[in-house]
Amino acid sequence: MNTEDLIRSLSRDVPRVPRGALGRRLALGMVAGALVTALLVAGVLGIRPDLHSAMHGFSFWMKWTYTASLGIGSVMAVLRLARPNPQSLRALWWLSVPVLLLAGIGIGELASTPSRAWLAMWLGASWKVCPWLVLTLAMPIFIGLLWSFRRMAPTRLREAGAVAGLAAGAWAATIYCLHCPEVSAIFVLTWYSLGILLAAGIGALLGPKLMRW
Repeated sequence: MNTEDLIRSLSRDVPRVPRGALGRRLALGMVAGALVTALLVAGVLGIRPDLHSAMHGFSFWMKWTYTASLGIGSVMAVLRLARPNPQSLRALWWLSVPVLLLAGIGIGELASTPSRAWLAMWLGASWKVCPWLVLTLAMPIFIGLLWSFRRMAPTRLREAGAVAGLAAGAWAATIYCLHCPEVSAIFVLTWYSLGILLAAGIGALLGPKLMRW
């Protein structure tokens, strides 16, 4: 039996995978994790009392757009790496766009603020806890993504773990916006991004161990 006949023989009784099954499973894992994260924010941290008025201001949507943009881009990478023959990740260079845009907003803020107030703007009132809260809130979403990957066939496990952690961190930060009252772009760029990168780092470390199949 030649190789092609062997492949046909082995694949003869393999059921066809429904179209969109990959996306649905990833969505299920992420949504389940995000619901847990939302419950933690609402039940443990609490929703900011001025949320309704904050949603009419620029700062809230600045934060939300930044983190959601990173989350969408990361999910696209997760979809690529969940397959055994992933496509190139070079297209993800555009994830730098929201970072650069937020950096531009931050520079504008600094330029219009007296230098003596720069440190307070950068540190805010929660810089010591913000990255760790984002990392902690990312864990339920990361676990949901790990559950999704158990039925998939990734081959680049470290990269898959890193982008899963990046996606979990970005969406956790998006949900964390419901609690966080910080308004400075330079704060978000530094401390939100640090929490997201910590989640990506944890994913890169755990990916080779937890995503094997």
